[in-house]
Amino acid sequence: SSDGSGERFHEENAHFMSNLDNIKRLVQSEVRAELLNSVSVATKDVHAYPPVKTLPEIEKLRILVTGGAGFVGSHLVDRLMMAGHQVIVVDNMFTGRQKNVAHWLGHPNFQLIVHDVVEPIMLEVDQIYHLACPASPPHYQYNPIKTIKTSTEGTLNMLGLAKRTRARMLLTSTSEVYGDPEVHPQSESYWGHVNPIGPRACYDEGKRVAETMMYAYEKQAAVEVRVARIFNTFGPRMHPNDGRVVSNFIIQAIQGKDITIYGEGLQTRSFQYVDDLVEGLIRLMDGNYSLPVNIGNPDEYKVKDFAILIKDLTGSNSTIRALPATTDDPKQRRPDITTAKRELGWSPKVPVRVGLAKTIEYFRQELAQSGEIIPTGPDASKPQQRHKRSFTKSQN
Repeated sequence: SSDGSGERFHEENAHFMSNLDNIKRLVQSEVRAELLNSVSVATKDVHAYPPVKTLPEIEKLRILVTGGAGFVGSHLVDRLMMAGHQVIVVDNMFTGRQKNVAHWLGHPNFQLIVHDVVEPIMLEVDQIYHLACPASPPHYQYNPIKTIKTSTEGTLNMLGLAKRTRARMLLTSTSEVYGDPEVHPQSESYWGHVNPIGPRACYDEGKRVAETMMYAYEKQAAVEVRVARIFNTFGPRMHPNDGRVVSNFIIQAIQGKDITIYGEGLQTRSFQYVDDLVEGLIRLMDGNYSLPVNIGNPDEYKVKDFAILIKDLTGSNSTIRALPATTDDPKQRRPDITTAKRELGWSPKVPVRVGLAKTIEYFRQELAQSGEIIPTGPDASKPQQRHKRSFTKSQN
């Protein structure tokens, strides 16, 4: 227009649009920052791993843990991961549970492979902790042929891997190699008293021949071997249905069910907390002693007295009820740990009562999640799992 109002309008409109663009950019920037912050927080929550030591590459080992999603294996994995090593877990998930290692999933140092050690596997590793095998009587008796194959073919496969990669291998053997002992306490020099055709033989004899294989490979193929004879162990992540003394007694006590003992409860057992066992395994693997070593707590309890202890610690009103004795149940079991003290500088540190308090709390949390836990009896049974992979009697 002639008075210039049209020009002013365009100028004001351009100024307004410029301010609007600036406001849009500011809002977009703030929204983007908020979104990035939200994603960062969410990612941090998802990957809130336990603290891991940073090791120089030359010190970082590639460590295979078979059975690493199980009770003992998962605690060992925690220690190895936090020490800064690369850890590969191989587990067929028969008694292992992914939840035991879920806090490591996605970590660059961690790998979980669902695989059965009865089948060969090709990996590159520096150390092998061979834990794979069901360890509670109801579970290893469920499919005795598969249990034998795990201890024999599985151990042969791991020894072959150790030979090819020049890895040091540790076998978790068991106090069951001593059978129903006639010598008390049991030292590593005792050859044992085992029924080779009884219901426990698939595990007892399987571990005995696994030890034989370890030393045959040491002598013939120069494989570095370590053998740990593990005595009764307890702690968080025990399988709720493993049917063993500690888990059954606690599950029964906190649910107010009868605490069941087999026979008169006069048979004795020695119980160690899982953290002590893991420390012993690592010291054995990293040390220079290659003969078998007992890893256990010499504190000995009559099973009936142990039931009373757990009843007291849980504040339970359960009744202790005696059932018929089981076949080939050892009358006494207590480790002589002289070798572990001398060669590894190891002895248990966690008092049984302290370990039981932590284990009781764990089972209370398990019970809160599941609503009810049915204790496992002495007969052969399959672990109750919520996945499709099975360990069936047809897998021979």
